[in-house]
Amino acid sequence: MHQQFALNVTETLKNDESVIGLAVGGSWLSSDIDEFSDLDLVLVTKEKVSADKLKMIEYAGRLGELISAFTGEHVGEPLVLICLYNNPILHVDIKFLTLDEFSLRVENPLLLIDRDNQLQQILDQTEAKFPYPDYQWIEDRFWTWMHYTLLKIGRGEYLEAFDFFGFLRMVVFGPLLHIKNNNLPRGVRKVESQLSTKDFNLLKSTIAEYNKTSLIAALENSIALYKDLRIELFEKDIKRNQKAEDAVKNYLTIIKSE
Repeated sequence: MHQQFALNVTETLKNDESVIGLAVGGSWLSSDIDEFSDLDLVLVTKEKVSADKLKMIEYAGRLGELISAFTGEHVGEPLVLICLYNNPILHVDIKFLTLDEFSLRVENPLLLIDRDNQLQQILDQTEAKFPYPDYQWIEDRFWTWMHYTLLKIGRGEYLEAFDFFGFLRMVVFGPLLHIKNNNLPRGVRKVESQLSTKDFNLLKSTIAEYNKTSLIAALENSIALYKDLRIELFEKDIKRNQKAEDAVKNYLTIIKSE
C-alpha cells in the first residue's frame, strides 16, 4: 500500500518542472514499515510552497483521493502537511521544502525523484543530525515540574496531574531511556519494542491511576527514574539545582501526609 502510493506520487510528479525532487523517509528507511505506518514524503520545489497552505493542499490533492489535510504546527512542523487519503485509507506526511532547506534534516531519505542530481549532491556534502535533548534544559526544569504536579495532586486536580505525566514521558523519560538503549530519542515511540524489559517497566511505573495514592507513587517513581538516568547519562558539567530538589522532596512529604 505504501509502496504503491509512493510509486503513484513519483509517476504524477516526475515530469512536473516545478518539482526538483521527491524523497521518502521515516519507517520506510528502517524497514519497519507495516500496515499501521504512515508515509513520510519530502517534496522539494523550485519555489517555496510551505508559505501558502492552499498551494500545499493543491499539490497534495494531485497525489490521491485527499480527504483531510492540515499543517503540522501542533507538532512543531509547520512545513509539513498532514494528509489523510482514501481508497485505501492512508496517513501521509508531506514536508514541503526548497533546495536550500533540504540540507537541514534528521535523516538521509531515499530519493525517488532527483532532477539533475541536485538532492544527492546535498546528501553527499552535508550531514543529517537528529536532535538530542539538552540535559541542562531538562535539569533546570525538572524539579519545578515535579512541584507543579504536586500542586495539582494537592488541590485534587488529578486529571491535570495525570496528563502531565504523559508530557514527562514524551519529553524526558522516553528520550532518555531511548538514549540509554542506544536508540534515537524519539519520545515514547516504539518503547514497547525498543527498550529493555527492565527499562520499559520503569517507564510504565510512571503511569498513574486516577487517585492520590497512585499519582504520588507515579511521582516518586518519576523522581527515582530521573535520578538514575541523570547519573547514567548526564555529563559532569551539568549543573544540578540541589536547593530546588531538596525543597520539592520536602513538599512531597507534606502533600503525601495530608
